Amino acid sequence: MSELFKDIPEFVETNIGESVTARTETLATFRELGPPDLCQVIKSSGSKTAQKDLGSYHYCSGVEASSSASLAAYLNSLQFSVEEDTAWFGKGHGWKVRSGTYCCFNAFSRVDMRVDVKIPGGVDAYVVDLRGDKHAATPELWQETYLSALLRAIRYADDASYRLAGYRKLDPITTPEAEGRFLKAAEALFFKGWQLGSDPEIQVATVVTNHLTSAVLKYFQDSFRLDRAANLFERMMVNEPEVAALVARSYIGMNEEIKAVKIMHSALSSTPQSYPILHAQCDFLLSKGKPEWAQQIAQQAVNSAPSEFVTWAKLTETYIELGQFDQALLTLNSCPMFTFNERDLHRMPTPLKTHLPVKKFIAESGILDEESARDNEADVALIRLPAPGLRGTFAKAYSLLTLLVSKIGWDELLKTRSQVFVMEEEYRLHKTTASVEMNGFAADENASTTGVRGGSSAGGGGGEPNTPSDIPTIRISTESTRTPNGTTFQHQKKESQQMDTVLEKPEVAQVNDEPNSPIGMKADDVDEEDDEDDEDGNGQAPSAFANKRLCERWLDNLFLVLYEDLRVYTIWRAEISHFKTQHMSYRKTGTEWEILGELASRLHHKEEAKDAFQRCLDSKFSAKALIKLLEMYATEGDLQRTLNAAIRLTTYHHRWYMDAAYPSMIAHYLFKLGLIHGHAKIQYTLLSMNLPVGIFEIMQGYMKYGATFNIEGSEF
Repeated sequence: MSELFKDIPEFVETNIGESVTARTETLATFRELGPPDLCQVIKSSGSKTAQKDLGSYHYCSGVEASSSASLAAYLNSLQFSVEEDTAWFGKGHGWKVRSGTYCCFNAFSRVDMRVDVKIPGGVDAYVVDLRGDKHAATPELWQETYLSALLRAIRYADDASYRLAGYRKLDPITTPEAEGRFLKAAEALFFKGWQLGSDPEIQVATVVTNHLTSAVLKYFQDSFRLDRAANLFERMMVNEPEVAALVARSYIGMNEEIKAVKIMHSALSSTPQSYPILHAQCDFLLSKGKPEWAQQIAQQAVNSAPSEFVTWAKLTETYIELGQFDQALLTLNSCPMFTFNERDLHRMPTPLKTHLPVKKFIAESGILDEESARDNEADVALIRLPAPGLRGTFAKAYSLLTLLVSKIGWDELLKTRSQVFVMEEEYRLHKTTASVEMNGFAADENASTTGVRGGSSAGGGGGEPNTPSDIPTIRISTESTRTPNGTTFQHQKKESQQMDTVLEKPEVAQVNDEPNSPIGMKADDVDEEDDEDDEDGNGQAPSAFANKRLCERWLDNLFLVLYEDLRVYTIWRAEISHFKTQHMSYRKTGTEWEILGELASRLHHKEEAKDAFQRCLDSKFSAKALIKLLEMYATEGDLQRTLNAAIRLTTYHHRWYMDAAYPSMIAHYLFKLGLIHGHAKIQYTLLSMNLPVGIFEIMQGYMKYGATFNIEGSEF
């Protein structure tokens, strides 16, 4: 089909221009950094008297958006990707790019910068606001658009949520001069960074915690060049002392710990209530094996920002390191949870045709060999595990819960849980006792003036007591249970006999249903209620109920999620042990090994995860398994295995048009390997592997980047 691009993805429009119209209609829904850039072109064929037009579009990132000229140059370059068909129309009458529109979202001013190009002809640049009205483009808006495009390319380089079809990723920064322009723009707009939003774990974006600062840290940290970031942050620290947190993190990453400590000390003297600085100090103390000091700092951070999830999560982490698991569980229960917002993406009409071409050298590499249908199948119980669906604060809270269970085990976790939280049966017994006592007084006293022993409950008002049937509880259904994200997972109706001897399903705790309490009822609240009850004059000793808290509903659900993970993991390990004893081979499909590897990784069983991912790759190609193994191999310093994983992943990424060498996780782990072996040894090893020419060239892209930017290890 000569009307389509050779090596560039595209979606053919049913009605020419519908993609740009759809983008305009969804501009108001973009919350943070915005969606990938949209490139729409119109191709024409035939003579002027019998001209035929075709509209198509694709997504892209990494294109320099500093001016209308740079975006027009990208649109103009697309005409060289159309293969001219002279057999049908005759020479000069094949398909050609006649015009195009490039759309790039300005995340600072919340507008869409657009460039219309006519080939040959003129260039028209303008701005479209959230209402669809056009405005003139100014130099200030171009600077914001340029930085917005760079931040998207850096922040979402490896984001699974951004791996959509027809998304072309190019190198956003290719020269030291381009990097200098990036730093200059970041410095000019630094104090506007809070307008971009932040990670989902952050409730309120600040000058220190936002997508701009995160992108700068990620870009330079992944290539082990934090000195550039430190220089930028030091200049910003003059006007905002809280930026010292970023300076300190940069110096710690550069192994300049004495400088970092001095900066944190000086900053805390002037801004003692800054939780980012306190967290930088806390992380440093944890890395030095001083959890008891870190706990005090983390507690101060909670006092400074009690509505932030990250402060409570950091305090939970310090309690886990201290071995105070009951306090860790209570602190985790107090974490304020936020709704996770999905990434900004387009909502496009169904295209007339989808074109996702494969480069010849990639097709010949063997990466795209067809896999058997069975290798893509998996047991329903594995597919429906709820933990992979967790996002944002819920995912972070679950990782802390799995860290806790890895330290003390499931049985001890349940025991600790029952010690600090009110269990359902305990609550029912308490309320039943309170009801009996009230009925005893009812014959002699006025019920309207007699208090009910036991205090008010989370589900009751201030009037009549709750009967057991009125108690709001979480029911463990054998059919389905809602996860914190609102998704549904099915519980197995028939539990394994092996599992029953190892795991016990958790009792469900009473939860706090009070809508105005973002972090749940605290122990002090419960104590105060019971102290008041004890002063009623009855002289009865307080029950154990008085010293416990109410478990938040979301945490109860996370216990059920953890139970499902542990149940499946225990069955899997028991089966492997049984098959080894019987000297039999243990078989699973490739997809099942991939899920089991992720399961073991979530539960902090690294060796089991590594084995599962390796078995997965023996059965099928898996990008998920490869990226996990790449991290493990690079951490171990295993040169050959790291390169094998990097080659397969790079080929896969190029098949899906991710042509950027950096930033990417592959580059990060190769550079990490370069710290141990040096880039020269990596290059010689690649030469000795006799790779196909095309594959070798794209692998050289990482080494060329290292040499261009003088990354540590490239000089050897």
